[in-house]
Amino acid sequence: MDLKQCMAGLTMAVTFSMAGLVVAQTPQEVTIKKLVEPRLGDGVKVDSVTKTPYAGLYEVRVGSEVLYTDDKAQFLFVGNVIDTRTGANYTRARVDEINKIKFSDLPLEMALKTVKGDGKRVIAVFEDPNCGYCKRFRQTLAGMDNITVYTFMYNILAEDSTVKSKNIWCSADRNKAWDEWMINGKVAPNAPANCVTPNEKVLELGHKLNVRGTPAIFFLDGSRVPGALDAKALEEKFASLKSGKAN
Repeated sequence: MDLKQCMAGLTMAVTFSMAGLVVAQTPQEVTIKKLVEPRLGDGVKVDSVTKTPYAGLYEVRVGSEVLYTDDKAQFLFVGNVIDTRTGANYTRARVDEINKIKFSDLPLEMALKTVKGDGKRVIAVFEDPNCGYCKRFRQTLAGMDNITVYTFMYNILAEDSTVKSKNIWCSADRNKAWDEWMINGKVAPNAPANCVTPNEKVLELGHKLNVRGTPAIFFLDGSRVPGALDAKALEEKFASLKSGKAN
């Protein structure tokens, strides 16, 4: 990916980025920000510049994206910083931290809700009714126990996604209708014309949270996983949350 493509992606990240904390910067960090920002392209705003503890690099945060530069802002480094001794990916850890949300702030009334067993393990997932990976993830969830799943129908993949979501939302048992469509391919009956759905509000929410694809899975600690997880990976994630270890 060339620099022009990278900057185009960063512009999108800025458009959909979440508000962050305002942190006091050193004079050096302020200077670097002033030097870097105009070089990134029109519409790209640098949210913060922070000196890192490795290799003399400075982190340049643009929305939910992380870049690096030197102390004179002469070079731009795009990619992951990995500790060769431990294998730790510092960039991924930082991006995960930036992308964390406050789970309790999610408008769960706009989501489908499925509870299995004691329901103590809780996730929220953004899914499109035309998403093949979402359907695969639904198969995984069908085999899970002691879990609560909040599903936001996030219509971004096809023109008829909104129609399918409306038909499901307006069904007598919307949770059953969703699983029957996603797992068994059973089409929900047409919704009454006057049935109101949260489709537009969910779309706005997804943009606000920088959800760019489906499925996108959020956990109680605010962490997210883009893409479908298999049962083993999902169990490992839950175990890491219980033990307090990052995963």
